[in-house]
Amino acid sequence: MSLAISERAAQRIHEIRTEQNIPQETPLRVAVVSGGCSGLTYNLDFDSEQKIEESDKFFEDHGVKVVVDMRSFLYLAGTKLDFTDGLTGKGFHFNNPNAARSCSCGESFSL
Repeated sequence: MSLAISERAAQRIHEIRTEQNIPQETPLRVAVVSGGCSGLTYNLDFDSEQKIEESDKFFEDHGVKVVVDMRSFLYLAGTKLDFTDGLTGKGFHFNNPNAARSCSCGESFSL
């Protein structure tokens, strides 16, 4: 199992890199942290400080390098990161098959 990135999400990530002058080789760190109205929330950030741990999982999809810590990977296995810019909201969305429920904004979830 891995973490997948849709083509739209990858395109937006590349745009953000260009806008913020972030080198293409800098991985995107995806994590799950405590918080949000459902108990757990997603965190996306570029790992510019290269805080890579031996236990981290690495993935690459549509030219985007992704790093996930082992604890977060247990929650994220099989998840697809997507990006939408429609009328219902603009932003990144996680399609997580492990989430038992999520809040209406889609930013937090529980198992």
